[in-house]
Amino acid sequence: MKGDKPMAAYDPNNIFAKILRGELPTYKVYEDDKALAFLDIMPRAPGHTLVLPKSAARNLLDVAPDDLAHVAKVVQKVAQAATKIFGADGVTVQQFNEKAGGQVVFHLHVHVIPRKDGVALKPPASEKAAPEALAEHAEKMKAAIAAL
Repeated sequence: MKGDKPMAAYDPNNIFAKILRGELPTYKVYEDDKALAFLDIMPRAPGHTLVLPKSAARNLLDVAPDDLAHVAKVVQKVAQAATKIFGADGVTVQQFNEKAGGQVVFHLHVHVIPRKDGVALKPPASEKAAPEALAEHAEKMKAAIAAL
């Protein structure tokens, strides 16, 4: 992105804004007054979670620093819980900014993906998980996060 080119405005009708307003269903694993964490319905690995601020932030480039710091705290909680629940050997944390940076949904979000040694990630947006599995994973994640 060139310095003289303005970033596109935040779109309040993006899919994550609709989820935040309760207009679309989701598998919540954590929520407070500043952030929401929910399971990706097309996970790259079991427990793949998205963490986003409730503020209208397009991405890392325009989010308020305090909101970004809070998202980072939630990312850590989610990573700790997911590692425990899914028996992960590690965790991948990803965050993309603008189209050139790989961003697809233009509301700031962080991917937290539990990983096991030797197991490759599924391709992005390749396969929807079974609703029953997502519901079960969400309940386990909620309990693990609450216990932290």
